[in-house]
Amino acid sequence: MVKLTVRDNESIQEAVRRFRKLVERTGIKKEMRRREYYEKPSETKRRARLRAERRARRNRLLLQGA
Repeated sequence: MVKLTVRDNESIQEAVRRFRKLVERTGIKKEMRRREYYEKPSETKRRARLRAERRARRNRLLLQGA
């Protein structure tokens, strides 16, 4: 849960800007988008596997170039 205390002499726009940054940093927005629609466990595993393959490929390419 994100809590924001409005500072003295702080405008509403500044407080909203700080709130948005806090929400972005904590990953709440990303989590909301992920949970917006149901995703089958097989799809979750597939996405994780593809992400790991891309990461491994990128690391392999970086090591070859060094």
